[in-house]
Amino acid sequence: MSVANTKQTIHNPTTPFIEIIPGGLHPGEMIVIQGYVHNDADRFQFDLTCGCSTKPCADIAFHFNPRFSSSPQIVCNSLQHENWGREENIDLMPFKQGASFETIILVLCDVFKVAVNGVHILEYKHRIPLEMVNTFSVSGKVKLHAIGFIPDSAVFLKSGDLSIPYKGSLLRGVIPGQHITIKGHISLFPHSFTVNLRCSQSNNIALHLNSHIRSGMLVRNSLLSQSWGPEERELQYFPFSAGNYFEMIILCQLHQFRIAINGSHLLDYRHRVQDLSSIDQLEILGDVELQNVQLWLCEKISMAIQLFLSFLNDCSLILDNFPKNTPKVIC
Repeated sequence: MSVANTKQTIHNPTTPFIEIIPGGLHPGEMIVIQGYVHNDADRFQFDLTCGCSTKPCADIAFHFNPRFSSSPQIVCNSLQHENWGREENIDLMPFKQGASFETIILVLCDVFKVAVNGVHILEYKHRIPLEMVNTFSVSGKVKLHAIGFIPDSAVFLKSGDLSIPYKGSLLRGVIPGQHITIKGHISLFPHSFTVNLRCSQSNNIALHLNSHIRSGMLVRNSLLSQSWGPEERELQYFPFSAGNYFEMIILCQLHQFRIAINGSHLLDYRHRVQDLSSIDQLEILGDVELQNVQLWLCEKISMAIQLFLSFLNDCSLILDNFPKNTPKVIC
């Protein structure tokens, strides 16, 4: 199954950076910026502009300007006809001097949504029509690792047959930055349900999530060479209950899986299977009714994209259902 790739990815660009956005900017698309804030940074900025003219200065649809001062803040604004509009100031500073960051700008019909390091921080309503925006720039004291322009086409895949036991094929394995989203309801009289990420060639289970509803316990483990490893059971809270709806996100990072339930981070699980490309099956068993299973694909950005639940809810492009009783192909 073919899936549209990123529109464009630029690795290690120099700052200041300016680039025409391939095909312009459209609802459902994202811009991902990965970089590092210099130790002596006083400010930096991301700008979505209508061209790159300097005389007269091009209109700026979205000016995103973190400032490190006695009162750190993020200033957002728009420039029209060389006049700045009303500032929108956010007194939350997710960026740190001398630290890496990952910023996602999600484009919607009426707003830009921004997340930094996996946390949603602001929304900015459009003041300039989106169809006029065609250029992205970065300036200030930051070092850029990668910038990706992510299209809305074929971002999510979904399987039509969601009967239990569920088995889906991950044709290319998993890579850092991919998210699997599982949505469903716990049965009214449940005992447990299990989510497994398996390796078909070796029969290993890279990630075993076994939720015991009655006892309120979520056991994590891996099956390697037909032997179970040490269980991990510690939890801050147990998120599942009989009859309730849930949304589970499994994010693959470079060294671990990160699990979120209903929009809140729940746990991390260090990789015990190091060859992530060998993890090619998703299995769901037990007392659960599935609504959908989706995979976020981001093949050309090497660092993990910390996508959060509100972004997932807003991006809803889904491919057609597969025939019933056939293996599900997730990517």
